[in-house]
Amino acid sequence: MTPTPPPPAVILLSGGLDSTTVLAIAKAQGYAPYALSFRYGQRHEQELRAAEAVVARMGVQRHVVATIDLREFGGSALTADIAVPKGRSGPEMSHGIPVTYVPARNTVFLSFALAWAETLGASDIFVGVNALDYSGYPDCRPEYIAAFEALARLATKAGVEGSQRLKIHAPLMHWNKARIIQEGLALGVDYALTSSCYDPAEDGRPCGECDACALRAKGFAEAGQADPLLVRHGLA
Repeated sequence: MTPTPPPPAVILLSGGLDSTTVLAIAKAQGYAPYALSFRYGQRHEQELRAAEAVVARMGVQRHVVATIDLREFGGSALTADIAVPKGRSGPEMSHGIPVTYVPARNTVFLSFALAWAETLGASDIFVGVNALDYSGYPDCRPEYIAAFEALARLATKAGVEGSQRLKIHAPLMHWNKARIIQEGLALGVDYALTSSCYDPAEDGRPCGECDACALRAKGFAEAGQADPLLVRHGLA
């Protein structure tokens, strides 16, 4: 008897710690992963280089880098000439929505993932959003994911005809960074390949001062692990 092929799933892969862990989880759950990254006008290419390194190490069915240009709208420190906040304390990060929020970014990304899932005949999308260490972004909350999932079931030919009942998997939603790291390490993730920094150097060295670097450092400290990315760059 011919074995049943694994079901396809679209994985939103930024090259960061969270999305790389999600890729490992999807593979461990038996999905055939199709990784989707974006060149969206971000001020640096390091996250895309990281995504390519992750894919080369972990393997996927196909890796697509879609190009859109959110610089046309600006409004974020990641796409416009706005300084990335640095040196903020935990309480400061826990209040308000920071300028590193890119307007409607997850909605744009999930819409692309939905389109690709329909062409693949896939009913599953994986995304690395997190409601605990999420820097205040409104599009990382569980109610947002539930609402988009409901919309997605109404928005495609496959959904309307009943051949697809889309599920958006957000396995990290209620995990803190320490647990994410522990789970990833158990699945063999090499975090030295990943990039979380909002303002990295050209060689990929993290700045160590932005919110993303602070959350990552806190996660590795609480997990009792050295960050292999810092080790790689001689920073730990």
